[in-house]
Amino acid sequence: MIDSYRRTLRELQIELVKLQRHMIAHDYKILVVLEGRDAAGKDGAIKRIVEHLSPRETRVVALGKPSDRDRSSWYFQRYVPHLPAADEFVLFNRSWYNRAGVERVMKFCTPIDYEEFMSTVLDFERMLVGSGIRLIKYYLDISKAEQKKRLAERRKDPLKQWKISPIDAQATRKWKAYSQARNEMLMRTHCPLTPWTIVRSDDKKQARLGLIRDLLSRLPYDDKKHRLLKADPRIVFPFSEARLHDGTIAP
Repeated sequence: MIDSYRRTLRELQIELVKLQRHMIAHDYKILVVLEGRDAAGKDGAIKRIVEHLSPRETRVVALGKPSDRDRSSWYFQRYVPHLPAADEFVLFNRSWYNRAGVERVMKFCTPIDYEEFMSTVLDFERMLVGSGIRLIKYYLDISKAEQKKRLAERRKDPLKQWKISPIDAQATRKWKAYSQARNEMLMRTHCPLTPWTIVRSDDKKQARLGLIRDLLSRLPYDDKKHRLLKADPRIVFPFSEARLHDGTIAP
C-alpha cells in the first residue's frame, strides 16, 4: 500500500511539474486556498504539491497573527501582497476565510466584522478572478475522533512541536461551534465562480492524492495523463447543502 501510494504520488508530482511548465509558458496566475480544522492535513497536502516545483514561481502563504496595523486596515489588505502575478503558483495555508472560522469561533472579531466579511468576500473573489487569477478553494474535512488522535500525536512528536498552538486546546472542545461556523461559511461563500471542493481527510494519503488529482483535472496543460486524474468521489467532491446532512461532511 505504501509503495502504491509513493508510486502514484510520484506520477502526480510529474504531472504537477508539467502543469507548472505550461503555466509559466502561458503566464497563468494560480491561487489555491486550503481551509480546514486544525490537524486536517493542510500542511501535508501542500508539502506534497510543492515538493518538486520551482521555488522561484511557487509560494506558500501561511500568515500569522495580524498586527495592530493589520487590524486597523481593510481586512483583505494583508492578503493582497501575496496574490500571484503572472507565472506564479500560490497556495494559501488558511486564508481570508480565517475570519469565518477561527476568528468567529474564538471571538477574535466582532459580529459586525464577521458580517462585513461575509457580505464582501465573494465580491473580492470576483475581482481576483476578473484580474485573471485562477482561484481554487478546498476545504479539508476531518472527523472529531481523527482530529483528537492527530492533536495528541502532535504533542508527543518532537518533529511536530512547531504545529502546537494555544488554539489546539480549543479545537475539540469547541467542535460544534467550529461545525456551525464551517457550515455557514460553505453555504454563504459557495458560488459557481468560486465554488468549494470538499476533501475528506481522515485518510491522509488518499486525501493528498485526491486533492492533487482534482487540482490537476481543473487546469489545462500539455501531455496530461487523464487516467491518473480521476479522484475518488467519496473523498473529493463539490460542496452542496445536502452534504451537510448525508454524513459525507463531519457533523
